[in-house]
Amino acid sequence: MMDRRGLLAGISGAVVAAGVPSASAAAPAPAGLIRPPRLREGDVVGLVEPAGFTDDAFDLDLVKDTVRAMGLKPKAAPHLVERYGYLAGKDADRAADVNAMYADPEVKAVFAVRGGWGCARMLPYLDFKTIRANPKLLTGFSDITALHLAFAARAGFTTIHGPNAASGWGKLSWDSFRAVAFDGATPTYVNPVGTEDRLVPRSGRIRTFGGGKASGRLLGGNLTVLTALMGTPWLPDFTGAILFVEETNEAEYRIDRMLTQLSLAGILPKLAGFVFGQCTSCTATGVSYGGFTLSEVLQQHLAPLGIPAFQGALFGHIANQFSLPVGARAEIDADAGTIRLLEPAVS
Repeated sequence: MMDRRGLLAGISGAVVAAGVPSASAAAPAPAGLIRPPRLREGDVVGLVEPAGFTDDAFDLDLVKDTVRAMGLKPKAAPHLVERYGYLAGKDADRAADVNAMYADPEVKAVFAVRGGWGCARMLPYLDFKTIRANPKLLTGFSDITALHLAFAARAGFTTIHGPNAASGWGKLSWDSFRAVAFDGATPTYVNPVGTEDRLVPRSGRIRTFGGGKASGRLLGGNLTVLTALMGTPWLPDFTGAILFVEETNEAEYRIDRMLTQLSLAGILPKLAGFVFGQCTSCTATGVSYGGFTLSEVLQQHLAPLGIPAFQGALFGHIANQFSLPVGARAEIDADAGTIRLLEPAVS
């Protein structure tokens, strides 16, 4: 097992060392929440591309080897290598791949190979009757946010906002995913701390906008994808939720615009708590000195809400990230910058 896992950079069995402490006592699932079966060594996982395409055979071979290194067996969707413009096949075909994986009794989980754009286009083609009847973990991030939110609204079972199959899967990513998806653990996610001779890097620091603790259903993902679903029937109810969002390549004023939209739509006032993860390459170019920083934008939108809110948790377009079960209950401590799962994501 360890030889195969050696294909993944930094994979090890030390969950605590990766900032993912051992499981705490699991809380009962709220009424109506379904937990997909946990992953076990030897399980078959379906590989789908619901958004952008991968046109390099070597990249797809590496994805399959990565899945095998996890102790799992990859099964490629029928349209996995197709291309339609910048999409991995036509909308109905990409949706058919997802539907087929949920209808296939051999497949135990579904991994998105990559993000990009296109998940929202195929939502009308998804067979939620079949998906609801066959709960299986869906894993991915970025544009996969559209599927996470639609599943939270329509399928009734947890999914995992975590690395795509083609992601780097460094030590923290692997340990976090294994704890949640294989072990059914309820870890407390803590950014790695500094040592006496090493300060906490910028990417590992947190900033608090509203102190205290809050608990609620974890909902969120990529901010742009979430706001693009406003006004559609594919968003879940955010009342009392912990909203978590991340971004990449968006200037501060665009973050401001999207948070304004969430506020005007009545979503932000409904929340119990808010976590902004990583914002990769989110600095405006060609803007005169003196514009708002990202932290200032967040302060303007989050502090008036009077709820626990913080910035800097390790999820988003980064090399290593936490696996967050969408739909499961969690507690955040905005002063400590932690996210504690209150129930397992799997059965």
